[in-house]
Amino acid sequence: MLKEGAVRVLGMMSGTSLDGVDAAVIETDGTAITGLGEHGYRSYSDQERDVLRAALGRWPGEPGVAEAAELVERAHAELMVGFSDVALAGFHGQTLAHEPDKRGTHQAGDGRVLAAALGVPVVWDFRSSDVQMGGQGAPLAPAYHFALAKWIGAETPLAFLNLGGVGNVTWVDPAKSAPEEAGALLAFDTGPANAPINDLMQARRGLPFDEDGALAAAGVVSVEILDAFAAHGYFLKYPPKSLDRDDFSGLQEQVADLSDADAAATLTAAAAVAVVRAAEFFPAPVERLLVTGGGRLNPVLMTMLSEGMGCTVEPVEAVGLDGDMLEAQAFAFLAMRVMRGLPTSFPATTGVAAAVGGGEISTPFGQ
Repeated sequence: MLKEGAVRVLGMMSGTSLDGVDAAVIETDGTAITGLGEHGYRSYSDQERDVLRAALGRWPGEPGVAEAAELVERAHAELMVGFSDVALAGFHGQTLAHEPDKRGTHQAGDGRVLAAALGVPVVWDFRSSDVQMGGQGAPLAPAYHFALAKWIGAETPLAFLNLGGVGNVTWVDPAKSAPEEAGALLAFDTGPANAPINDLMQARRGLPFDEDGALAAAGVVSVEILDAFAAHGYFLKYPPKSLDRDDFSGLQEQVADLSDADAAATLTAAAAVAVVRAAEFFPAPVERLLVTGGGRLNPVLMTMLSEGMGCTVEPVEAVGLDGDMLEAQAFAFLAMRVMRGLPTSFPATTGVAAAVGGGEISTPFGQ
């Protein structure tokens, strides 16, 4: 049993960009943040990324999935054993497939393995309960974004934008008392973000990403491709809504005849346009868009966002947060909410019928 009040919780996240594993400690009671602690990172090797890519889109029992799960467990265990004095851990796993309206959602990795490695309870499989109750299973970070808005002292509506493999945004009204209160949150996936750019760089240059947006900066955006992208039916669908990493995989074919630089510029512009289209659904305008995830380090993408959004666009570091670790911190926060019996997703964030708490709890062997 966890003690009452705030405790140190470790959160772990391996995103759809397939770059590696983030781990971060926060101090929380599942309602408020009382402290932000240490963090760490374990990158995937090129060979490991190949194993994960080979398993994308696949479900338990299909070829390559067991190997991917073992890799995910090993990488997380190697990182998490470096943390001490934590009472609980949250483990997201590696999303291989996400079809909430069809087969469900699949995150590779077994929390029981990590509970044994760390020696504390591990909360995992955060998305399945939401999907089973009719939700999209994503995004799940909004409850944490609400707590962060309180932590930084925000008083008017603002938005948190995560630019990982897929982009997702959370609109927050910090005047509300709790994330489950009506009108407190709206959250949804914006569209493709880093994944198409990273896939292009890997295929054409043998590099994991477009560092500093240098290749995109040298290119010219294809207006024709961008206009067709902006007219995609997903952008007309009312949120909450979510995407799989490869839902816009056709983008690679559309830029196939462009030069490397023009293709990078076009895919970067697509990530920005997706966010601009997303803002059309905000319940009220925001004065500030705080950006987390790897995309915030791409100055070309950030400039495109600033030009399109009509509000202040800045990395979360501007308010003293760590954009590399926000997602990992979020799953620490969610783990604590699960342990306290608090909801982790809501009708306005995933489309679930009612606020629901997800996550399976595994304890170390012998406990």
